Amino acid sequence: MSLPPIFNIPFLAEAGGVSPALFTFLGYTAAVFSLAVIANYLRKDGNFLSEYFLGNRGLGVWAFALTFAATSASGGSFTGFPSKIYSHGWILGLWIGSYIIFPICTMGFIGKRLNQVARRSGAITVPDVIRDRFRSAGFGLLAVALIVFFMSFNLIAQFKAGSLMLKTLLSGVGVFESGVTFLRDSIGGSVDPAYLLCLCGFGLAVIAYTTYGGFQAVVWTDVMQGIVMVLGVIIMLPLALYLVGKDAPEGVGSLEYATSRMVDMSPPRRGAAVFQPGGPEGNSAPLGEGSWIRIPGSDEGAEARLFKVIPKLALEERLRKRGEPWVAVLEITSPGDRSQVIENQGDRVRSDFILEDLELQGYAYGAEDGRKGVYVTGPGPSPSSDAGFLPLSLVISFFFMWAISGSGQPASMVRLMAFNNTVTLRRSIFTVAVYYSLIYFPLVIIFCCARVLMPGMDAESDRIMPAMAVFLTENVGAGWLAGLLIAAPFAAVMSTVDSFLLMISSGLVRDIYQRNINPEASELRLKRLSYLFTLLVGGAALLGAVNPPQFLQDIIVYTGSGLAACFLAPVVYAIYWPRSNVEGCMAGMLGGFISHLSMYVGGIFANGSFFRPYRLMDFDPIIVGLLVSFLAGYLVTLRTPPPPEDLVRKYFYKPEASTGA
Repeated sequence: MSLPPIFNIPFLAEAGGVSPALFTFLGYTAAVFSLAVIANYLRKDGNFLSEYFLGNRGLGVWAFALTFAATSASGGSFTGFPSKIYSHGWILGLWIGSYIIFPICTMGFIGKRLNQVARRSGAITVPDVIRDRFRSAGFGLLAVALIVFFMSFNLIAQFKAGSLMLKTLLSGVGVFESGVTFLRDSIGGSVDPAYLLCLCGFGLAVIAYTTYGGFQAVVWTDVMQGIVMVLGVIIMLPLALYLVGKDAPEGVGSLEYATSRMVDMSPPRRGAAVFQPGGPEGNSAPLGEGSWIRIPGSDEGAEARLFKVIPKLALEERLRKRGEPWVAVLEITSPGDRSQVIENQGDRVRSDFILEDLELQGYAYGAEDGRKGVYVTGPGPSPSSDAGFLPLSLVISFFFMWAISGSGQPASMVRLMAFNNTVTLRRSIFTVAVYYSLIYFPLVIIFCCARVLMPGMDAESDRIMPAMAVFLTENVGAGWLAGLLIAAPFAAVMSTVDSFLLMISSGLVRDIYQRNINPEASELRLKRLSYLFTLLVGGAALLGAVNPPQFLQDIIVYTGSGLAACFLAPVVYAIYWPRSNVEGCMAGMLGGFISHLSMYVGGIFANGSFFRPYRLMDFDPIIVGLLVSFLAGYLVTLRTPPPPEDLVRKYFYKPEASTGA
């Protein structure tokens, strides 16, 4: 099949640089802003903070279920998770499997009780709940500080994801390319001008509608974004299977054929190379990132070698420091992958260069000569760990990470404080579990197919979702669908960013300013400060994303597991254990934070990277963090005085007229 040059040459060049996909995407964006305007216009009279940050606790089944699901299904689900599938293969089905029961654990375990406690105290935020439950302003401020710390990291990762998607969609559009040229001339080569322009556009858009519309706008857009996400996956699945199956032998199914192709794959190798022009009189055009180079075999009958020029950031430090004329390269090692690249790229594969020098590094696990099946069996290939991507200890760790520790996410807790009654909670558990099944299992299949259809993206696998969307739609003659498919991961990012913005700004306005600095602040002042802090937090995250970390999913795992290690034990003790006190729960929160962070810091010394943490007995830091948090909270509580009797009566005795969920 002949493919559009979506990786090296703009794919929207036809019709003056504008494609139907762009119009589809712009229609989606217009709908998001319309909902924000309507939400602001229809905002109810009453307490501004409760309405702006919590929607007056009135969410029904569909609104509650979809805003909960859309917030949890972040840019990690639609950017980082596909990147992991593409890089490691079928083992990701086991890696994510327990996420399907995450709604049961989170909603069923703490949902009803947290909602009751929040209503009895009048809490609007998670630090509100903690402060009022223990009558401790210091504990509430500690909770705010940890939320701001972790969510700031996560916001930066989400901004990066949204910007990469826009960059893929807008590449080749005339106005966009003019802006890129202007920025390149203005700022030089320190930052990719295309990425920077997309970052500004995405950041300003999501900050504007979140600031203007508040919680109701976030909920309404989450509902729409939740629908867009599941529709995007449902459309991509048959398209991916159809394109894979086109080359399958008669009687062999698409999924069977994709798996058989993956059995024969071996991981690529990365390194640095020197190429010399070999064209007529040495007049070969210069190589840029994304260029493919085919080098004939040195011996008669030997297979040709295939290289791709990649960003230097994809290399380890010692290779990255090479100067001219060295370039960073990825070598395709599987014969089937080489054939697929040549078929996809056609005459864009360069053959006018000679390989002068080369230094390559293979995967730590999966690169052994003659080894087959690493992409379809556990533990999966790994470039850095000789134990593979997912050994048994990490299988256990990620079961707790997704299913259990997910209950400790403050963004999910806020949703649990906003539903209207118990019937809504019960129905939403079922709804969200089905929703996740319709997203995560198909994504594993789709991006295993991407491994077959689009080899060579290992060094920039965070781009695989939007690139695959364009690939699929262009090859079935439905280019306009690319806008909708890219809107799906874009919706996931937006739904998470808007929720995190409100979480951080609510902590600053409610938990720091109103409750500690100016308890008598007027509604007008609180309203203005809420708008201001939402703008400032969003702007700070936007600046932080100018030079973001390389891999999105590593940030998601770090922040998600860190928040769980800090918050799960204190919240569980607070809502279920009458004996729990401020000393014990603070010890649990700090113990979880310190132990979790220590293992990541230890990774710098043990593995050379913060995002490759030290693993005690090969278990992920989340296991250690949760154990330390629960144990510290329990032991310190027993060794310190019990809480005041009136606090216990307020939260653990049924009031005369119950207002609970």
